[in-house]
Amino acid sequence: MEHSKKWYAVYTRPKWEKKVTGLLMQKKIDAYCPLKKVVRQWSDRKKTLMEPLFNSYVFVRAANDEYQEIKQADGVINFVYWLGNPAIIKDDEIDAIKNFLNEHENVKLEKADVNLYDRIRVTSGPLSNLEGDVLHINNRAVKVYLPSLGYQMLAEVDKTNIQVISKYKIQNPIAS
Repeated sequence: MEHSKKWYAVYTRPKWEKKVTGLLMQKKIDAYCPLKKVVRQWSDRKKTLMEPLFNSYVFVRAANDEYQEIKQADGVINFVYWLGNPAIIKDDEIDAIKNFLNEHENVKLEKADVNLYDRIRVTSGPLSNLEGDVLHINNRAVKVYLPSLGYQMLAEVDKTNIQVISKYKIQNPIAS
């Protein structure tokens, strides 16, 4: 049964992410609410808080027979759907979120309007009408792309603190 479990995203009531995670865990359902450190300033003090990285989303690792129980939990609105079925989140994407949050502070989300490796055309400026594949790397930012969710996680990192492990090789369709 354990091998048939997959990660899914559920949509929660606003500000209920941590509560939903706790309620699902009480029901023995794997739930994960990624948290980021945020410093809040009040007139008399500063406080570091742990806030959900994804507003109104919680990840659950579940089998098909657990859907109803999850949907009936207080604060859960519904599963996030893709093409009429609950969207499956890959294990390595959940691992990437966990690792990224463990290794970086001041993490924020940025909605991805284009996907990594998309073929694009420049529509204006000095490179107008040129086409290429999206392989963007910011000078001082590390980006982890989460294709199932359409988000990128960003954290400021000095280039001297990263190492290239392997290069993506673009296949030339004409040479094939």
